[in-house]
Amino acid sequence: MVWDPKDPWSKKSDPLEDALKQAQSQFKNLMPSSGFRNVALAALLVFLAWQSAFIVAPDEEGVVKRFGVPVRTVGPGPHGKIPLIETVLQPKVEKLHRIEVGFRTDRQGRQQMLAQEALMLTGDMNILAIEFIVQYKIKESANYLFSVAEIHETIGKAAEASMREVVGKSKIDEALTTGKAQIQQDTLVLLQSILDQYHGGVQVAAIQLQDVDPPEAVAAAFKDVTNAKEDREKLINQSQSYRNDILPKAKGEAAQVVNQAKGYAQARLNRAQGEANRFVATLKEYNQAKDIISKRLYIETMEEILPNIEKVIIDGKGGDRVLPYLPLERLKSKAGAAAEEQKP
Repeated sequence: MVWDPKDPWSKKSDPLEDALKQAQSQFKNLMPSSGFRNVALAALLVFLAWQSAFIVAPDEEGVVKRFGVPVRTVGPGPHGKIPLIETVLQPKVEKLHRIEVGFRTDRQGRQQMLAQEALMLTGDMNILAIEFIVQYKIKESANYLFSVAEIHETIGKAAEASMREVVGKSKIDEALTTGKAQIQQDTLVLLQSILDQYHGGVQVAAIQLQDVDPPEAVAAAFKDVTNAKEDREKLINQSQSYRNDILPKAKGEAAQVVNQAKGYAQARLNRAQGEANRFVATLKEYNQAKDIISKRLYIETMEEILPNIEKVIIDGKGGDRVLPYLPLERLKSKAGAAAEEQKP
């Protein structure tokens, strides 16, 4: 409307209102046609649908964040979220993570000891260089991602502290020989307790000692001591093996001698019993016919004696002119030999 100074009822135009109307007119001219608008709307809907769905793999766990704050955790499979507002992190919960303590492995596979981490003091005031590996899995994804900053490094430091505490309560001989398994188990329990206090959301799977050695300056002396202990164990094992071999033999021989003695005693007893029975039978027969039995006993005795002696028979008349001679020494030696032959 144009303002006429002669017309008191006319109104003066507002510049701001005119500028607004002009901008609206230009905006309408810039608006796309209805067909392009439909395509843009469909693309926007597809984008929103794509942003509102996600899939968690079988070895993963989904942690949904809303404005940076974790609100829920989902398992494997397809799930939905609020587009442009919620985001998802999907850590590998089945993966076995590995941390090296006391050493590092380069890309070529070569290991290098880190003295600052490896050198530890035992309970009997000796120094050992200990290299070990920590293996763990993610137990609670939300705590693992948000409760502890630099969780991987934190686990390594906690593992080093746990190993130092356990080794500080152990003797050097245990750490070098038979106590390694117990040290690993005690360190695992202590490390898991520390991480649970931190709400780290991890499960320690294993602690594996790689190398447990004395420092290089005293390595030769420790090696000599270890060799001496191994020789001692070897000799002890050999002596026990010899003992286990000789004792059964001795017991077997003793049992054999005892059985032979028992058999001999039984044989002698049976023989004596048989002779006694024979004598009793002979006595019974003797009481019935004394003359006949006496004569028979005399004849049987002569049959046993005469074949074993030297006999010289001289006619009665010729014997009167021969000097009698009795060789007692020769008869005595023959009698002794006959007695030895009759022994069993």
